Amino acid sequence: MEDFKSIISKNKGKVSLKDFKDYKVIGKGNDGSVFQLTPDRCVKVFGNEETKKLEMHAMQKGQSSSIIPRLYEHGPNYIVMEYVKGISLPQYLKKEKQLPEEIVEKILALFVEMKRIGFERIDTEVRHILFNEAMEIKVIDLKRAFGSVRTTPTKFIKGIKKKGYGNEFMYHVKNLNPPLYKAWKDSID
Repeated sequence: MEDFKSIISKNKGKVSLKDFKDYKVIGKGNDGSVFQLTPDRCVKVFGNEETKKLEMHAMQKGQSSSIIPRLYEHGPNYIVMEYVKGISLPQYLKKEKQLPEEIVEKILALFVEMKRIGFERIDTEVRHILFNEAMEIKVIDLKRAFGSVRTTPTKFIKGIKKKGYGNEFMYHVKNLNPPLYKAWKDSID
């Protein structure tokens, strides 16, 4: 963290991607890059400050929930947050080659919790669902949590179908929550 503090002070609060050339890259996307700072912290560096504000708002709103990584600090174009030690849902599926009911139950609980937090968009991409070492579920990349209302996780359902687990997912949803299955079944077709 000391190195990170010196980067911030050197750049008057802002950071750039070149400042992290010696750090491990743990994620890259359209909105930014994520670097591991310490064994339990990472930093997301944003290309667009407006996107950073959207994600920051969602993270702040979700700090009372265990599904949102802990927020430690932020600046004009970065957020320092909890580094989730574990695997993403796609990594889990690739390794296990199945989608057990216990995992689907955690995913359904994640969507319920997103609603409880007050998110308007109850949806996420498959790759944004993580499991820590204790197999507790977390969700990342929250910039769209507000601003677009979506009560059915259509992006998630399309993504899990694309991974080849759509029927298995919906089978477990039917067993766990028949009314929800009925509401969502058209999304899988």
